[in-house]
Amino acid sequence: MPHMDIEALKKLNKNKKLVKKLAKKYDAFLASESLIKQIPRILGPGLNKAGKFPSLLTHNENLSTKVDEVKSTIKFQMKKVLCLAVAVGHVKMTEEELVYNIHLAVNFLVSLLKKNWQNVRALYIKSTMGKPQRLY
Repeated sequence: MPHMDIEALKKLNKNKKLVKKLAKKYDAFLASESLIKQIPRILGPGLNKAGKFPSLLTHNENLSTKVDEVKSTIKFQMKKVLCLAVAVGHVKMTEEELVYNIHLAVNFLVSLLKKNWQNVRALYIKSTMGKPQRLY
């Protein structure tokens, strides 16, 4: 697993291009309690703008468990968009796992909306190369 210490982060020296390159290279970041406070000062706002601010990793947490947790977490980016696409599974998952993930994602998304289901016009499910299927 790739990692960087405080000295390696200081070498980036708030260089926007290097920080942006680092943010693009990885899907997520983990940082210890002592380091997470220093990251904004060392790197500037680059990771935050990319939506990849590090998750907290405490000393008593299992690293592999935390990595799996971060990998299985999705973020709903609700800005001023009228359409939203979210990955809820992959080909190797069972039908029950997919149904569970879809229910979880839809219910969580609807709970974030101000008028709940009144704000949802349509809901589709689609595989990578498949035709979209309307759910709602």
